[in-house]
Amino acid sequence: MSTPATPPTSRRQQFIQTYRMAKKTDRTIGLWIFGAFILGALMGFAFIWFLPGDGLIAWIMSGVGAFLVGLLLAVTVFGRRAQKAAYGQMEGQVGAAASALTMLRRGWKTDPVVGFNRQQDVVHRVVGPPGIVLVGEGNPTRLRQLMANERRKHERVLPETPIHEVVCGNGEGEVPLPKLVKHVTKLGKNLKPADITDVRNRLKAIDAQRGTVPLPKGPVPTSMKGMRGQQRGR
Repeated sequence: MSTPATPPTSRRQQFIQTYRMAKKTDRTIGLWIFGAFILGALMGFAFIWFLPGDGLIAWIMSGVGAFLVGLLLAVTVFGRRAQKAAYGQMEGQVGAAASALTMLRRGWKTDPVVGFNRQQDVVHRVVGPPGIVLVGEGNPTRLRQLMANERRKHERVLPETPIHEVVCGNGEGEVPLPKLVKHVTKLGKNLKPADITDVRNRLKAIDAQRGTVPLPKGPVPTSMKGMRGQQRGR
C-alpha cells in the first residue's frame, strides 16, 4: 500500500513557519516588520498623493499605494531578518553550509556530504557557472587532506573543469556562513549551461563508486529554500 503524498506547504504556512523559527532568536522581528510596513505606507501614500489628481480617486490611489509599498518593505525586512536569524541558529551545526547553499538560485546543483571522516568533518559539492566548488566545514587541518582527496577524485573524471575549494568557518582564510552563498557566486563564470549539464552527468561516475554516504551524526539544519522566496517578496 502506497504512502499518501504529503501536501505542499502553502505560502501562508511557509511564512508562519519561517516567522516562528526567526522569533526564537530575534524577539524584535515583529516590531521591525510592523515598523517597516508603517514607514513604507507613509512613503507610498505621500508619493501617490502628490501626483496630479484630486478627489476620491486621489484618496483611493494613495491608499492602494500606501498598502503596496508598506507590504513590499515589510516583506523585504522580514526576509532579511529571518535569514539572519536562520544563519545564527545554524552556526556551528553539522551540515550548516549545505543548508545555506540551498539559497543558490536555478542553475546550481548542491550535493551535500560527498566526503566525510569520523570526526564529522564534511565536504559538500556545488556545480555551477564557476565549475565545481568543494565546500568543507569542520577542522581546517583535517579538511585539508579530505578536500585534497575529493579534488583528486573529481580531477580524474573532469581534468579540464575548474575546481574551487572553500572552507566555511570564522577562521583566517575561511568564509563565514552568512557570506558563503555570495562568495560562491562570485567565483566566476567558467561554464555555460550546456557544460554544467555535461559535468553533472559525468559526475554520476564518481557518485556511483561512492555509494550511499551516511550523514554525520548530529542535527542537520533545515533547508533555507522557503526563506529564499520570502526574501524575494513572493
